[in-house]
Amino acid sequence: MWLLPRRGTLSRMETTTLGPFTVGRLAIGTMLMGAQTPVEESHRILDRFVEAGGNLVDTADVYSDGRSEETLAPWLRKHRDEVVLATKCRFAVSDPGGEGLVPDRIVKACDASLRRMGVDVIDLYQVHAPDPDTPLEETLEALDGLVRAGKVRALGASNFPAWLLSWAVALQDREGWSPFVSLQPQYSLIERSIETEILPFCRAAGLGVIPWGPLGAGFLTGKYRRGERPPAGSRIADAGQTLEEAYERRATERHFRVVDAAGEIAEQRDATIAQVALAWLLGTDGVTAPVVGPRTLEQLDDVLGAVDLTLDEDDRERLEAHAAPSPTYPRRLLVEQLGIGDVQSLTRPLTGARV
Repeated sequence: MWLLPRRGTLSRMETTTLGPFTVGRLAIGTMLMGAQTPVEESHRILDRFVEAGGNLVDTADVYSDGRSEETLAPWLRKHRDEVVLATKCRFAVSDPGGEGLVPDRIVKACDASLRRMGVDVIDLYQVHAPDPDTPLEETLEALDGLVRAGKVRALGASNFPAWLLSWAVALQDREGWSPFVSLQPQYSLIERSIETEILPFCRAAGLGVIPWGPLGAGFLTGKYRRGERPPAGSRIADAGQTLEEAYERRATERHFRVVDAAGEIAEQRDATIAQVALAWLLGTDGVTAPVVGPRTLEQLDDVLGAVDLTLDEDDRERLEAHAAPSPTYPRRLLVEQLGIGDVQSLTRPLTGARV
């Protein structure tokens, strides 16, 4: 169990822009819906999320091999106009079969997602990860074709390194293809690698950032303890060694120190550790809407409390002191030898977006 919320009546969450859309400051991820979370409970969670002012719903065809998208279908019949609907393609699924980002498969994957969710258009269609076996130009042109065909309103990427994301953005600009308006990277207090290259690029290029794993697969709820194995059935306990959520990758001393700091702040602010971790993300320049993936309605009520919590600079410094990304070249040289901090941001208008 996650710690239950300790804050009072929740405010309706603020909104921001994500490409052509107006979205709430938290997104809801549906990876567990239809699997660990039964269908009826999933729909109650979605209802509560919308009541709180949320509207960005994120799924993927690979979640339970399409079951997550199917779980959304009956709920979307009643609420389609209230949400910004996002899904992804790339990984192996039974429908349309295969994997990757070759043009024909992208079209078939999009059609399959539309059919499973029972909708006519997907608001934000994201490539779930790069495909090194397919030329990037072919993938981007196929994605543009989905927008031109009216099947998709806007495009995004997930799990792209900075160099590939910048290459893709440059190609889209040069060719006049519909651009990526967002990136969905892993980002949390215990996984801050994107601060080195990816986050500064997204800020400079005008891409929204919708982080997945904002609670470190539950690590940033405070339920794990030093020297103890994770509870059976938890996401970290079930994660294999190659997954980002693997216990050995999460349960390090530097990460436990982050949780300790978050716990102290939570106690002072009458909040929970999860709320503190999300409030830190919400106060980070460039972050649009962290994607939370509650398994239960109680967990959702906990994370929704983050929208009412604002951290001061002292809080942020205490949280950031323990697990910052290691300085790397060339940023290390620019900062330490040349005294250059943040390189002047560039402005890149999203002229190619179609809605």
